[in-house]
Amino acid sequence: MAMTGASTRGVIFVHSAPRALCPHVEWAAGSVLDARASFDWTPQPAAPDLFRAELSWTGPAGTGARLASALRGWTHLRYEVTEEPCLGTDGGRWSHTPDLGIFHAQVDVHGNVVVPEDRIRAAMTHADEPARMKHELDLALGQAWDDELEPFRYAGAGVPVRWLHRVG
Repeated sequence: MAMTGASTRGVIFVHSAPRALCPHVEWAAGSVLDARASFDWTPQPAAPDLFRAELSWTGPAGTGARLASALRGWTHLRYEVTEEPCLGTDGGRWSHTPDLGIFHAQVDVHGNVVVPEDRIRAAMTHADEPARMKHELDLALGQAWDDELEPFRYAGAGVPVRWLHRVG
């Protein structure tokens, strides 16, 4: 199926997956990208018996959301999908952990999370309760996902990234 529109790129970071799930992750990513997705799986130092991999991709805007959706639902999978902004389209980051489920944030050209005005205004209604206001802002920024994923991200520092280009 050929897609038209703005092209973008991003990365799938699989932070932890059981060995048995690895081929299913490759199949799901490949089905979205219309190409064979062969990940270079390495042991995840932060979690014994789990594996990690990264795959860079190019494709039409919206591919990041489709990838995150394709990987969603596997309870033992920790992952992030990024999509860079492109002409007329915001970038995005999708984070998933078994305990928290999925979080989505819009990102700017520098990779910063962009918090919508209504979320900030909602948090500000708790200005007289600083702890509650901080909690609301942490939710808007996806802090719990960052906290849970950080040890897995760090364990992958220096791992090579493979590129996969969408065909069609």
